[in-house]
Amino acid sequence: MGFIPLFLRCRFSQMLHPIFEEASNVIKEEYPNENQVVFARVDCDQHSDIAQRYRISKYPTLKLFRNGMMMKREYRGQRSVKALADYIRQQKSDPVQELHSLEEITTLDRSKINIIGYFEQKDSDKYRVFERVASILHDDCAFLSAFGSVSKPERFSGDNIIYKPPMLSAPDMVYLGSMTNFDATFSWIQDKCVPLVREITFENGEELTEEGLPFLILFHMKEDTESLEIFQNEVARQLISEKGTINFLHADCDKFRHPLLHIQKTPADCPVIAIDSFRHMYVFGDFKDVLVPGKLKQFVFDLHSGKLHREFHHGPDPTLDIAPGQESQDVASSPPESSFQKLAPSEYRYTLLRDRDEL
Repeated sequence: MGFIPLFLRCRFSQMLHPIFEEASNVIKEEYPNENQVVFARVDCDQHSDIAQRYRISKYPTLKLFRNGMMMKREYRGQRSVKALADYIRQQKSDPVQELHSLEEITTLDRSKINIIGYFEQKDSDKYRVFERVASILHDDCAFLSAFGSVSKPERFSGDNIIYKPPMLSAPDMVYLGSMTNFDATFSWIQDKCVPLVREITFENGEELTEEGLPFLILFHMKEDTESLEIFQNEVARQLISEKGTINFLHADCDKFRHPLLHIQKTPADCPVIAIDSFRHMYVFGDFKDVLVPGKLKQFVFDLHSGKLHREFHHGPDPTLDIAPGQESQDVASSPPESSFQKLAPSEYRYTLLRDRDEL
């Protein structure tokens, strides 16, 4: 496992340098095998190619690598020796919880995504692949395993991996690919662990904002799982082709009262759907309209085509009902400025690159 900060010669990097060095010494004492944990640093003034390869937009950035693969989540915690050392200790802990009885499955936290592997024995290539996948995706899913006589009732057709979705109404899914093929196993589990519609929280807001994609957000009360399920289904049905151009998110109305007030809504108005383009926020119509075929898709298309922004400045686009030369009586709308942009990395914590050409 490697822990690598990408530095520029900026004041934040210089402040972190001695802390990083001391944390490295602490971890080296706990894990003396030089192959267990490797601390390294990169001067991106001298190695701009590395910064470009890993899409670095701020300094210092701390990245974790496992088995040569960069982890999706970078370190964003406190910049102290204790916090850095605790983070590494956490990363070194076993990513898979062993089940000693199948009855334990009934007590699982079903608000989380659970991936369960049933194996004849722990010392096997199949389990090593499973463990390697878990070490990469354990921040997104809970990984569990059972062996021998404990797992036998679930191994009627051999070793297998089960995906248990967070909603009790959704059925379990079985992995049908090769359990010794890392790429295939990783791809299948990653698809299950990173859902199409993700929850935004204050803990992951900076990370999601830094992805640089606009947000399509459902604001809903935490206990309102019905609206969330409707939104998830309609996003999958209408917008699967837009994955990669916009982030599909849901947010707790109580926790995100400020963005709601920003669009003149309160938790009492939830569920509410809105787009945050990082310039402005635009509100979808009545939530029930999400069930109208193509309505949600058109809302996103209007963002990409510039229609939402254009109508903000010039009023609604002309319609066929307006005679040539006749002026529209519509008044330009006034959507508020972006609210979630405030969750982006702070210039009080990082040196931000405004333009990638600065690399």
